[in-house]
Amino acid sequence: MKKQALLAAMASALLVSYPLSAKASETVRSLDRENVGIAENVKVDAPISVQDFIQYTLDELTYQHGSNEMREEIVKRWTSNADWNHDKNITKGELAKILIHALQMEDKEKTTADYLQTAKIHGLLKVYSQAEETVTAEEMESIIHNAKAFASKDVDNKGVKEISVEDFMKNPGDFGYEMSPDGEYISYSSEWENRMNVFVKKMHEDSEPIRVTSSTDRDIVASFWKDDHILYLKDNGGDENYHLYSSGFNGQEERDLTPYSDVRVQLISGLSGVKDEILIGMNKEDPTVFDVYRLNIKTGELDHVAKNPGNIGGWLADHDGKIRIAIETDGVNSTILYRETEKDEFKPFVQTEESDAITPLAFSKDNQSIYALSNKGRDKTELVVFDLDANEKVLYSNPQVDVANAFYDKKKDAIVAGAYITDKLHYAFFDKDLERIFNQLEDKLQVSESELILNDYNEDMTKFIVLVSSDKEFGTYYYYDSTTEELTKLTELASWLDRDAMADMHPISYQSRDGLTIHGYLTLPKNTKPENLPLIVNPHGGPWARDTWGFNSEVQLLANRGYAVLQVNFRSSIGYGKAFTDAGDKQWGLKIQDDITDGVQWAIDQGIADPDRVGIYGASFGGYATLAGITFTPDLYAAAVDYVGVSNIFTLLDTIPPYWETMRNDLYKRVGHPVEDKELLEAVSPVFHADKIKTPLFVAQGANDPRVNQAESDQIVEALRKRGVDVEYMLKENEGHGFQNEENRIEFYNAMIDFFDKHLK
Repeated sequence: MKKQALLAAMASALLVSYPLSAKASETVRSLDRENVGIAENVKVDAPISVQDFIQYTLDELTYQHGSNEMREEIVKRWTSNADWNHDKNITKGELAKILIHALQMEDKEKTTADYLQTAKIHGLLKVYSQAEETVTAEEMESIIHNAKAFASKDVDNKGVKEISVEDFMKNPGDFGYEMSPDGEYISYSSEWENRMNVFVKKMHEDSEPIRVTSSTDRDIVASFWKDDHILYLKDNGGDENYHLYSSGFNGQEERDLTPYSDVRVQLISGLSGVKDEILIGMNKEDPTVFDVYRLNIKTGELDHVAKNPGNIGGWLADHDGKIRIAIETDGVNSTILYRETEKDEFKPFVQTEESDAITPLAFSKDNQSIYALSNKGRDKTELVVFDLDANEKVLYSNPQVDVANAFYDKKKDAIVAGAYITDKLHYAFFDKDLERIFNQLEDKLQVSESELILNDYNEDMTKFIVLVSSDKEFGTYYYYDSTTEELTKLTELASWLDRDAMADMHPISYQSRDGLTIHGYLTLPKNTKPENLPLIVNPHGGPWARDTWGFNSEVQLLANRGYAVLQVNFRSSIGYGKAFTDAGDKQWGLKIQDDITDGVQWAIDQGIADPDRVGIYGASFGGYATLAGITFTPDLYAAAVDYVGVSNIFTLLDTIPPYWETMRNDLYKRVGHPVEDKELLEAVSPVFHADKIKTPLFVAQGANDPRVNQAESDQIVEALRKRGVDVEYMLKENEGHGFQNEENRIEFYNAMIDFFDKHLK
């Protein structure tokens, strides 16, 4: 459980910064009530409360807009004191502290007097003031104006040196470090013959690494240790039918352990402590569902452990390697099934209702409790534990967002930490030893909690491989031995990129037209005034996913070329509770698209985006949103790039991969039923409204895509070309859902940059 897939996504989260609004360029009028937010009945010499000052500062110095709980988190960081009386009048000392934090100039050891002195030195306060003096409305306006001027003082509007597409998009170097079970070796992915392969190196010796895989057609997708072997996953040309391979230390004995055509493998359990055997899932007998097999990695012998009757969407093994939990589903409602032994029949354990989700994570060591993530009976997903009578105890919850993950310490037999993402990654520690180690790493590396990712650790959680990552740094790996406090740098990813030339990714929020708070990120070109810029809105895929904070090569590439980039977590995005996700049901091309449109309009209203130079680019569902944007709001966008996007929802639903069959009813619920919702799906499928499209369009597609078939791109290209519309179309025969091969990535992004430059500059 220590390497949940979500951790890879969270590795991109980092410390919040608070940027200057584009409004900073406006001329400050005498007590500009509208610009500063002062009510008409407030006199210029009236004192301002702590709460009012914080509210005005949030609105004026950050892109956090609208009423939402996450603003409270920012306020706590600014004040560093939850006991402040926000109703009392603010003093100059308190004001200085808030401004210093808001502008990210803070020092943890500063006193109130120090904050006041710093504010004076930097011109935030222009006249001599005592710390206990209160602040008037007129003074507040002047102070905020000074803060805006300070925030923009180093911008000369010349941008930064252009970095090549190749430098952004080529393989970033060594990554995916993992310790062997005995802690004596490390494995990692590194480039060989233009493909990412697996290498092994002795941990404590300056010896040459040994390459243990020899893939020349595709990158190795993932790898992990089992005893003295490396196991790894690879598909064929992007078809996502992953096979499981094994390799010994010397790399001389590579073997396909699942050599079955059109079969996909899943790892269910590594069976720690069981020599040579693991549990896998395969859709070998029925392409729509996964049975459970016990696999001997040395001999390749398979033992059929559990037969899927056709409605099981997931399995969980206990600490003895026995399958004890199964998740039965009709696609909408599900039941957690449990059995005492593998000889017993499964029986209902916990029943969920529509939109509920329970994700079992692990059994306790004695196999008497089950740790899980659950939102049953509540809006937000919480970290819980069930006993064998299905009695639930909440271990951790967050009122703002879902709990995203948990860390299990096998030796202590306890969940030692949880993780959640607001505008960045946060940890909640339940174990003092792990919290102490984490704090040690923060101090040694001089980073925030959001920049520090626990990438791997041994069973007693004394040795760690950690990744330091931020919006402007791809990442640096370190090895840490907490018993000796020895910290060793392993490698730096994309070391050729100049961190000082990378752009800041700012958290933003705005109100949708029907009153929802929409969160997202705005990346502004470095050393450029945030005024009247060409803007690329980049809707994420899924749509049941979310954008997170961190290094994003394509966003940084666009920002390096002078584009502002807007990413929004529109309704249906995950992480904000099930009500927010459910608000996107059957809203493809409708309210989901309105949220994206409202984000563009927000950027225009802020003065950031030039309304005549707005582009849209997205992949998968983001590709659908791109096509929907130029179909249903044709005057909004001046250029569009659709990357493996959906054009016809009917054909999408008709060609889903066979192993998505257990989710079909959920797709009908969330997207629409092809018969019952025929008129709806016709209304929101761009291919049926191609006559409305007038925006220049570039389409890219992988021929082997199992999720969004090539026909989705073919249809929209053909429909437009029939009307005489010239559409650029890039089709790669050796790719699937997105381009994985390095040479194809570089070619695509070069073409995308040329396309946007042609139409937006």
